Amino acid sequence: MTEQPGERPADHSYTGPDDPQVVALPPAEFAFPGPLRDQLVAAILSGAKTSTTGLVADYEHEGEPLPRAGERAAVLDSDGRRVAVIETTDVRVVPLAEVDLQHALDEGEGDDSVAEWRATHERFWRSPELLAALDDPDFTVDDSTPLVLQRFRLVADLR
Repeated sequence: MTEQPGERPADHSYTGPDDPQVVALPPAEFAFPGPLRDQLVAAILSGAKTSTTGLVADYEHEGEPLPRAGERAAVLDSDGRRVAVIETTDVRVVPLAEVDLQHALDEGEGDDSVAEWRATHERFWRSPELLAALDDPDFTVDDSTPLVLQRFRLVADLR
């Protein structure tokens, strides 16, 4: 059974990563498989990470719709295993220059300022892996780059 927007199964209804309700959820992949993804997934599972930031350009390139409040997704670890279910609670599209401190802190990555958060994210957005994923070696970010600021809550730890 595929979950429809607005439907909210009880948080305790997921029986594990192979539960049909979990399998039917879209995947939530944070960064690329490897140490950074492992760090981000651990922060989600610990409750330290309750927000994330994506490039509008990435959603457009992938042909994916922007997340919407109420939608759930299965968090994948670096091995492609479903380890958690999250639910989007808020989505904003803002230029890079408008990212606020609370969002940066809620990403749970240890950044203590917007400047530190921005430097960390710009390194990732300029990485060869991301430029290859966007099929745009000349992609750059600046104050006006549109970002998707997504807030979420941990619904289920599937480990």
